[in-house]
Amino acid sequence: MYHYDPTTALEELNEEAVLPNPVHLRDMMLRAHLDAGHSLEYNRIFVEYQKKFGELQQLGRQLLNGLGKG
Repeated sequence: MYHYDPTTALEELNEEAVLPNPVHLRDMMLRAHLDAGHSLEYNRIFVEYQKKFGELQQLGRQLLNGLGKG
């Protein structure tokens, strides 16, 4: 646990994020055996999730790098 240490928090972010990894989420979707309509709907949601997941990791990394240097 990082306890306000940006360097350790950055290491933890690189190792494992709090949100489910998009790869694991995709695997969950594949195992759900969805019908065609739900597959399309959930795939659209998943693509948005994947995009935002990456954006949040990048923002978190920037914050932690800045705090670690300060």
